[in-house]
Amino acid sequence: MTADDFHPDILRLFDLYVHGLLPRRDFLKGAARFTAAGISVEAVLDALNPRFAEATQIASDDTRLLTRRVNFDSPRGYGKVSAYLAEPTQQFSKRPVVLVVHENRGLNPHIEDIARRIALEGYIAVAPDALAPLGGYPGDEDKARELFATLDQEKTREDFIATANTLKRLSNSTGKLGVVGFCYGGSIASFLATRLPDLNAAVSFYGSAPVLEDVPNIKAPILIHHAEKDERLLAGWPKYEEALKAAGVYYAGYIYPNAQHGFNNDTTPRYDPAAAALAWQRTLDWFAQYLSGTAGDESAQAALR
Repeated sequence: MTADDFHPDILRLFDLYVHGLLPRRDFLKGAARFTAAGISVEAVLDALNPRFAEATQIASDDTRLLTRRVNFDSPRGYGKVSAYLAEPTQQFSKRPVVLVVHENRGLNPHIEDIARRIALEGYIAVAPDALAPLGGYPGDEDKARELFATLDQEKTREDFIATANTLKRLSNSTGKLGVVGFCYGGSIASFLATRLPDLNAAVSFYGSAPVLEDVPNIKAPILIHHAEKDERLLAGWPKYEEALKAAGVYYAGYIYPNAQHGFNNDTTPRYDPAAAALAWQRTLDWFAQYLSGTAGDESAQAALR
């Protein structure tokens, strides 16, 4: 199924629901008004939920990669930060690192797959789980959203900062660090750009803007992807872009026609193959230019594909 198979108001209600802005019962009640006869709203909700196994692009046991769980010290005695790390098995002295930040459900199988896709481009990809202090991603999207709402976001943001600083010091890192995030993770990518003066590249997929007063702190080139049908987040983009221009930040911003929020997530019907492919290529080009200096030269990565 695709987004075109759903009434636009169902997608709007679903967006509010998955972001904790609408209770489940209110989503079901509202969606019932736009559901075709003979189809239950529970079936509609189930159809909108992710299908991780069906969409996996890179198997977890792909022999081109080494994957493992790693832990980093959290600041201020918060405990440990748990993350999924993927890197190529192909021997190479040092590689740039890409921090991969999940949506508002923690480190689910889709984000692990994203980390593997990035690793196959020649990077060390590290995807932390913000839910680690609460036991980690629970394996159920609804439970994950419920847990996520109870996080202390100040602590969580500090954990992401601590992880980023640790990653730049990995023994097999070139010292170059990029970040890419999706939805909640997109907002974290922009936030980290305001807090890490030595960040080398940032990419935000449909994330909210950081505190606008902090935008002048951004030193990294930042790439921002938005969906045309994502009215909730697009509302904040003009002022964010204005602040980027005023601060002289090097950035690129794109709005993808007819795309829905979450268009890069190929586990759900909101996935837009054309928009996702273009945004992903732009992301890879961004990292190639600012992390490895190989933009436009695919030969450096060809052996890994």
